[in-house]
Amino acid sequence: MAALVVMYDVGSRDEKPGATGIAHLTEHLMFTGSRHVPDYDDALQAAGGVSNAWTSCDETVFYCVLPAVNIETAFWLESDRMLFLNLDAESIDTQRSVVIEEFKQQALNVPYGDVEHLLLPLAYSVHPYRWPTLGLDVSELEHVDHSTIRDFHRDHYDFSRAIVCVSGNVTLERAVTLAERWFGDIKPRRYCPRLLPSEPIQQEPRVMTVTRDVPSAAIYRAYHMPARADIDFYAADILSDVLANGQSSRFFKQILSSGGVFTELDASVSGTLDPGLFHIRGRICDGVSLDKANSLIDQEIEQLAEDGPSEYEVDKYINKALSHSMFENVDYMTKAIKLCQVEHCFGNANMINTEEERYRSVTANAVREAARSILNSANCSTLLYLTNHR
Repeated sequence: MAALVVMYDVGSRDEKPGATGIAHLTEHLMFTGSRHVPDYDDALQAAGGVSNAWTSCDETVFYCVLPAVNIETAFWLESDRMLFLNLDAESIDTQRSVVIEEFKQQALNVPYGDVEHLLLPLAYSVHPYRWPTLGLDVSELEHVDHSTIRDFHRDHYDFSRAIVCVSGNVTLERAVTLAERWFGDIKPRRYCPRLLPSEPIQQEPRVMTVTRDVPSAAIYRAYHMPARADIDFYAADILSDVLANGQSSRFFKQILSSGGVFTELDASVSGTLDPGLFHIRGRICDGVSLDKANSLIDQEIEQLAEDGPSEYEVDKYINKALSHSMFENVDYMTKAIKLCQVEHCFGNANMINTEEERYRSVTANAVREAARSILNSANCSTLLYLTNHR
C-alpha cells in the first residue's frame, strides 16, 4: 500500500470578511471532477483507493491510500485537478448546498455547536483566526458569488502553494520520477502575497455570557499563546498536559476526581502557524455556581504558576508526547501527512526527526513560566455558556 498527500498552503485565514467558509467550500469542489477525470472518486476507487480531505485555518489537506502498484493513478488524479478543476456553476452550487448543510449540522443544530462562533471573535479582534473554518455566518456561504469562489481557487490552489508527499511501499526513485512526470511542468499561475494583520496583545479580560437550550452550563476560556514553530510552544503544550492529560493530571486529581463540580474539564493548545490559543473548557454539574467552578480552575492555575510542576510531571508528559508521535509515525499515511505539516510549519520536513530535542529541552521552570505568561486574567477571553434546561 501507499499514500499520496497533497497539502495546499491555504485555509480560512486566507478568506476575507463577508466571504468566510469558502476555503472549506473549495476543498469540496476539488472532488467535482476535472478535464480528464469526470469523477475523482470513481477513478480512485477503480484503482483500489480511498481518499478524504480536510480544511483548517492554516492548510487544506488531500490524501489518498491505494495499492502501491497503482500509485501513479493517484499522481495523475492530483495533477489533473490541480491543473483543470471543474468550476462550473452547477458544481459550485451543488457543493455550496453540501457545505451549508454541514454548517447547519455542526454549528446550528447541535448543543454547544456555536461555541467557536462566539469564542473566536471574542479572543481575536483583527486576525482572521477570529472566524471558524466553517465560516462566520451561513448567510455568507449562501450569498458569495461564483466569481469570488473561482478567484479564491485561482489565487490559492497553485502549485507554488502545494506540498506533495508519497509514503509507503514506493521507492524514492519511483516517487521522484512520478513527481517530475505529473507535477514537474506545472507553472505557478500568479503570486498573491499573504498580508495578515497581527493580533494586538490583549490587555484586559473579555467575558461573554449566553444562554442556550443545552444539557448543562459550561465554561470556555481562550488564552493567547505562541505559534506552532515558536520555541515557547513546547512548554505551553506540556503545560496543557500537566493540567488535563489523563488521570494523573492536575485537573483530574484535584477537581474531577472529587466530583460534584465538573462533569468534564480539559485543556489543549491550537498549534496554529500564527500565534494561537490555549483552551480550557469544562461542563458544570447541575446546581453548581459559575463562581465556584471558575474559582477551582483559578486555584489550579495559580498554584502551578506559583510552584510550577515537578520534574517528574514534566518528564512524564514529554515522554508521553514523544511516544504518541512515534506510534503515529508507524502508519505510512499519518507519516505522510505529518511530513507535509512539518514542512509547511518549519520549511524543513527533517524537523520531524529533530523536534524531539525541542520537547526534551522543556523544564519544570519553563512550564511554570508558561503558566505565568499565558494563563493570566488579562490574556483570557471567557465564554460563559448557560443553560435554560430544567
